[in-house]
Amino acid sequence: MIILVVEDDTRVSELIQRGLEEQGFTVVLAYDGLSAKKLSLQQDFDLMITDIILPKIDGIDLCREVRLTKPDLPIIMLTALGTTDDKVDGFDAGADDYMVKPFEMRELLVRIRALLKRNAKGAHTTGFILRYADLEMNLHTKIVKRGAQEINLTPKEFKLLEYLMLNPERVLSRVEIAEKVWDTHFDTGTNFMNVYINYLRNKVDKNFDTKLIHTKSGMGFILKAEKTE
Repeated sequence: MIILVVEDDTRVSELIQRGLEEQGFTVVLAYDGLSAKKLSLQQDFDLMITDIILPKIDGIDLCREVRLTKPDLPIIMLTALGTTDDKVDGFDAGADDYMVKPFEMRELLVRIRALLKRNAKGAHTTGFILRYADLEMNLHTKIVKRGAQEINLTPKEFKLLEYLMLNPERVLSRVEIAEKVWDTHFDTGTNFMNVYINYLRNKVDKNFDTKLIHTKSGMGFILKAEKTE
């Protein structure tokens, strides 16, 4: 397994490199976003870890540009920026996971393994179409439609909706969603989760009499067709 680590702080990058190599990973270092972009085009990596604040190209733009040519490359953002807005920006740019510095190497390794495991399983699901009520999701083309209306989703919104559609009419707790969608065993926070649920509601339920995405107070969220009066 070859991992690209994009970090302009030499001390941090060498710490990550040492920790990963001790676990048998091969590590390639890049110290700015432009170098990382070029490396991602020249070589196939199994996973990328990137900071956000980088010289030449920041981590957000780097993530967006890498996604154009490597849509399936697992990406972890590892940064000191830890507000809800920062996390939303990171996930919307295409990151699969987001960790805030200072970090524990053991937790980083857990998240890396979870992403690599999920990515390996994901290879068997391409071309599958999920349907619930008049909502349709194509996992191969990444096209989501409700009736005849196409819905434009960010990568993380897509994954969240995918999990809801894989578990229709079942209440999903915030902890479960954090584990299955964000690949972490830690609750990512009520406000953070609500932000994404509200994004989905505005795109999936707006202008439709039948609402699909609902909040169960104190329990979590559910995908269920309920017509408004």
